[in-house]
Amino acid sequence: MKKEFLMREALVQAKKALKKGEVPIGAVVVLGDEIIGRGYNQPITTKDPTAHAEIIALKEASNRLENYRLNEAIIYTTLEPCLMCAGALVHARIKKIIFAAQDTKSGVVVNNGGLIQSEFLNHKVSFEGGILEKEASKLLKDFFLEKRS
Repeated sequence: MKKEFLMREALVQAKKALKKGEVPIGAVVVLGDEIIGRGYNQPITTKDPTAHAEIIALKEASNRLENYRLNEAIIYTTLEPCLMCAGALVHARIKKIIFAAQDTKSGVVVNNGGLIQSEFLNHKVSFEGGILEKEASKLLKDFFLEKRS
């Protein structure tokens, strides 16, 4: 499957978060040519600070495979993962993170020290950014403009 197609699937998830008044971030976990996990931000709705898109997508993928290790899986997420999500992706042994927009405030893949590549981590995750960046950024910017007005 093409990267743009899969990132559009993550954007579909982000729009679900938007409809619920959540920060519009979405994610899909892919193994081979199959989406095995989907998630969108829902910490407000669920009253759960861990209910980020990536965490929900990881849980669905792990449940589907009946294994918490997702060695060959790739995650597509609309925003550069935060510290919590990046840690979960490392522990899940995700092969690669593909994200749309950078998060200069909370992202830890390329921003804030690029912690995902830290020497102390027992698993190295490759990454790629910028896939459908404009679409994902616009969704987030419009959301926050609406919130502030």
